Amino acid sequence: MLFAEPGAHSVTTVLGSCISVCLWDPVSRTGGMNHYLLPYWNGDGLKTPKYGNIAIPMLLERLVNAGCRKGDLIAKVFGGASVLGSSGILNVGVRNIEFATSALQDAGIPIACMDIGGSQGRKVMFLTSTGEVFVRKVGRGER
Repeated sequence: MLFAEPGAHSVTTVLGSCISVCLWDPVSRTGGMNHYLLPYWNGDGLKTPKYGNIAIPMLLERLVNAGCRKGDLIAKVFGGASVLGSSGILNVGVRNIEFATSALQDAGIPIACMDIGGSQGRKVMFLTSTGEVFVRKVGRGER
């Protein structure tokens, strides 16, 4: 999933071990959100934004094409939970978190806030015109 369009929008997603990166430009008041499942596309199958190494650059490109300056962008990162208990050697949530923080650092985009890891999923709502993000934990113990 990838969303980056000018204008005021509310974008919502639900995360487990997946990651959402919200990028926001406070100057143009424009933002976008992605939601990726795995950190790396290995070249097999379709090159889609369900992989972090596709989703983050694609979101950045779309925001720049919408009139944002890369130097004005700030990031907010969510997800990466271990919702099924111990993730074993795959540790997808941790790998997703590591990829997001590294990719944003490499792009020179500061991370303003994060709600990552743990054992519960999250419902995330991002308001693209204000940069506000609302997060609610979901899963274990909640009905």
